Amino acid sequence: MKKILFTLLLAVAATAANAQWIRVWNAGESTRYAISNAASLPYSSAGSTLTIGGDNYSTSAIDSITIVNPVTITWNGNTATVNIPETAEGVSAQVSGANVVITNTCTTIEHEFILSGNSTAGSFTYYGDYKTKFHLNGLTLTSSKGGAIDIQCGKRIDLILEDGTTNTLSDATTGDQKAAFNCQGHLEVSGGGSLSIAGNCKHALRTNEYLQLKKTTGHITITKSVSDGIHCGEYFQMNGGTLVLSNIAGDGIQVETDATSDESLNGQFIMNGGSIDLTVSAQDSKGIRLDAVTGSSIVPEMHLLDGTVTVNLTSGALGSKAIASDGNLTIGSSGTSPVINVTVAGGVYVDPDTEEEDRATGLKAEKTLTINGGNTTVNATGTKSRGVRTFNLISNGGVLTVTNSGSKSQGIKLDGSNTNPTYYQNNGGTVNCNNWKF
Repeated sequence: MKKILFTLLLAVAATAANAQWIRVWNAGESTRYAISNAASLPYSSAGSTLTIGGDNYSTSAIDSITIVNPVTITWNGNTATVNIPETAEGVSAQVSGANVVITNTCTTIEHEFILSGNSTAGSFTYYGDYKTKFHLNGLTLTSSKGGAIDIQCGKRIDLILEDGTTNTLSDATTGDQKAAFNCQGHLEVSGGGSLSIAGNCKHALRTNEYLQLKKTTGHITITKSVSDGIHCGEYFQMNGGTLVLSNIAGDGIQVETDATSDESLNGQFIMNGGSIDLTVSAQDSKGIRLDAVTGSSIVPEMHLLDGTVTVNLTSGALGSKAIASDGNLTIGSSGTSPVINVTVAGGVYVDPDTEEEDRATGLKAEKTLTINGGNTTVNATGTKSRGVRTFNLISNGGVLTVTNSGSKSQGIKLDGSNTNPTYYQNNGGTVNCNNWKF
């Protein structure tokens, strides 16, 4: 280990002019430290413990320590500057005004990119075939043609919102872009900064594969979307952070189950922490939507296990659903206490083709709604609105309170029959509702 540390120090000294960080790797995960922390790497006399930035590591648990020389892209009005260090193997750039295209042919090194600056006529497009990290470090980027950020890579993409930074993205009103921020792979978000996205043409944020918000995620705001605010494939997982969505013309968050995916969480919406605040004002839309695949045996599973979810269906959200799963919906667990608040002010949507009526609804599960813990409140105030509609309702713990005050509104509607007790089971939870329909 002493030899490794000595080699590392020599490498740091040799690259200090360009290097910004070191990464300590263990089991595929890494912790980043400023390069200044590598000036001194004290370790025990036996070489069994290493200290970096105040953190102690067992040397036997460290897979590797790498030096990071990131590619930097800086926007300034109608221009952009790209700095590619010599160590960034396989990376090339094309710059036209403030429009930047990066191509990365390397498939052995996880390169890192720092995006910063300000432009009202810029964009960033990335092509690559290997997992990559992108740091947003005070970036304001508005595209005048197409999307603001388009990552054409089907691998894992780390998006780091640098602590203390404010980042804003907006796409053009026309073009063939799928979103203001589009990622063809799976996107994992971390970092305590903020990100605001406006989707002026279609979606605001789209990932072709799964989207994960890690515990360290800061604040993400969708300020506008012509279609869905967030649209992702496979699954959505939120472990922390704050997510605010409003001014959405489509669905707030839509998750599409992938019939061909081998991801173990495919077909799931999982919330383990953080908060979602969502306002739905469009007709025949959904706040949080988890879709099934026609002809597939995969049963969608929505798990609101912890954190806070607030969904407001405004009076204009006719026929919309606040939280909807094409399969099962589970709220809380024996050890968690999520807080779910839903308001349904919307009324009935009439299909212009079939003339069929569709009621605005708070919670909808095509199969089973299970309440295991926490406090869930649904208030249906719109005309003919519904608080809850599900096939089965199982209450194992926590509290579900449903009120309805709109004209001809309903509290809880079970699509099963009350002559069969399996459609409603109370195993120790609390269900407060004065208006049931079977």
